[in-house]
Amino acid sequence: MLHPSRDQIQLVDVFAALGHPVRVQIVRALASGEELFCGEVVPDVPKSTLTGHWRALREAGVIYQRPEGRKLFIRLRRDDLDARFPGLVELVLAEEQAAS
Repeated sequence: MLHPSRDQIQLVDVFAALGHPVRVQIVRALASGEELFCGEVVPDVPKSTLTGHWRALREAGVIYQRPEGRKLFIRLRRDDLDARFPGLVELVLAEEQAAS
């Protein structure tokens, strides 16, 4: 699994990854910092659809995936994103509140 280092995370890649509503929903679901099993992050989206979303977010450096047995756990790379692009995650989360 490709996980770019903190220094390799590029803003254009993060923006591209966050350009899809399901991916933004995933980031919001992971915002608490809790590591979740991939099946519980967005349970209303088919697993076959999520595979591409996981890859896009992982390769952009937005999430970290960790296999454990037959399960795949996911967490938001908030520390890395905050270090590279201060305030970006907060903007994504604030957009949800503004839309409500």
